[in-house]
Amino acid sequence: MTENRSLKIIGEKINGARKRVIQAIEKRDTVFIQELAVKQVEAGAAWLDINAGTRQSVEPDDLVWLVETIQPVVEIPLCLDSANPQALAAAIQVVERAPMINSISGDPHRLQSILPLVAEHNCQVIALAMNGKSIPELSEQRLEIVHTVMQAVRASGVPDEDVYIDPLAMTLATNAKSALITLETMRAIRQEFPDVHLTLGLSNLSFGLPARSYINRVFLVLAFAAGLDSVILDPLDREVRATLVAANLILGQDRHCLEYTRAFRAGLFNTSGATTGVS
Repeated sequence: MTENRSLKIIGEKINGARKRVIQAIEKRDTVFIQELAVKQVEAGAAWLDINAGTRQSVEPDDLVWLVETIQPVVEIPLCLDSANPQALAAAIQVVERAPMINSISGDPHRLQSILPLVAEHNCQVIALAMNGKSIPELSEQRLEIVHTVMQAVRASGVPDEDVYIDPLAMTLATNAKSALITLETMRAIRQEFPDVHLTLGLSNLSFGLPARSYINRVFLVLAFAAGLDSVILDPLDREVRATLVAANLILGQDRHCLEYTRAFRAGLFNTSGATTGVS
């Protein structure tokens, strides 16, 4: 693992797939969206993922509205999440800070339609280890796609350090080895492309299973140790955030334990029934 890569959060909650969020988008509920944005930033998000999730014809207007609604109340960059190049192009025109784009993949259409936007506007970009809608089962196959994507990214002039590769965590409910495949892919990517970043959607792994937070927390630590340096998650989940802070400490990314002790003093950790001192 590259030194000094503290794990950063991409807040996932402003997503039109969530019932309350899509209602807010349709009704132009500024207060709800702004409060949701602020809460995620206060909980430690380094970026806010913004996904309108609406019909292609209205998505450009909806994504622009989200950007213009959120920007006045936060001071962190946004992650524009869409497969619609028209929506991305419209939203990029109104962002105040260079955004992250989520996402490109090995799909030639996405590379041809979205990568030029990334290069023109000096954006960071999330790259998925998949072709179209197909996600390879084996890590070697995913790595082949990453090679294709990185070749295109480099040809476009986007530096490796602006690329966040998502090796894709698929649900354990359908393949008990999904986590192992993802971790293997991450280690291979880190070895071959040491300057890129690694990210993933944490909750995908536990989809369809009970007590999902336990799965997410364990996988988060394993992925961090394998080279993960950013993660798309719910920053309002206190247990996951506490695990993240502890993992940051254990893996040597928290100089002088400052982040951990600040989090403890702020009451992030549930210490009821636990020993907090030295015996």
